Amino acid sequence: MSEQAQHWSRAAEGYEEAFIDPYLPEVRNPLRRAVAKLADRRKTAADLGCGIGPLLPFLAEHFGRVIAVDFADGMLARARERCHGLVNVEFHKGSLTDLPAFTGQVDVAVAVNSLVLPDTAALDAALRAIHGTLRPKGHFLGIVPAIDAVHYFTMLLLDRARLAGMPESKARQNAAHHAEHEYYDFAFGTFRFHGLEQHFWQPFEVRHRLRRAGFRRVRKAKVHLAWQQFGCARDLGDEPPPWDWFFHARR
Repeated sequence: MSEQAQHWSRAAEGYEEAFIDPYLPEVRNPLRRAVAKLADRRKTAADLGCGIGPLLPFLAEHFGRVIAVDFADGMLARARERCHGLVNVEFHKGSLTDLPAFTGQVDVAVAVNSLVLPDTAALDAALRAIHGTLRPKGHFLGIVPAIDAVHYFTMLLLDRARLAGMPESKARQNAAHHAEHEYYDFAFGTFRFHGLEQHFWQPFEVRHRLRRAGFRRVRKAKVHLAWQQFGCARDLGDEPPPWDWFFHARR
């Protein structure tokens, strides 16, 4: 098992407490609605980087065959528990850069916060591999974490501190602390936390990388997150919340 797979396996136990949840009722997430429009019990869906499996029961309800892939044993163990009794879900341990076993078998592929490989060459390889799993005119939908949302959150924190009377230098320090800048490399969109490394996406990057991997008709939209997921932001509720990026593309 790779070092990152080990870190993600350890993170599986407390995943809900440590990571932003795009499935909370307060989150405005277009993913389920978009996937439901493609539902067909004759077709195959794949959850690539399934994590602890929050989307798998939904996919199992709408598609005849569901392929769940993750590289971390701990994530797969929790996903299997969640899918107990769902006979049309099959689990596979593996990397998103290596999917030849599913070439041309998938009608709808989904990747939710799993396209976070910090090595961009590996990230591009994963997108090409996912493209290869799809049947002609297959669909690829997903969510990726947004680095521009961190900039937005930082701006709001800076404004809040300035309105409270802090001088500019102190306000910047306060905003950087609460937005956890110490974990980010903003130039390259890298987030490092407790051994985990993730790539955060620029908005222009979504179409650029997907098209380069062979996808067409790429569209994106914001997944508006919930302020309750940001512990230091309770008084920012009158502002639009930060976001992740949703995308929908075709082979």
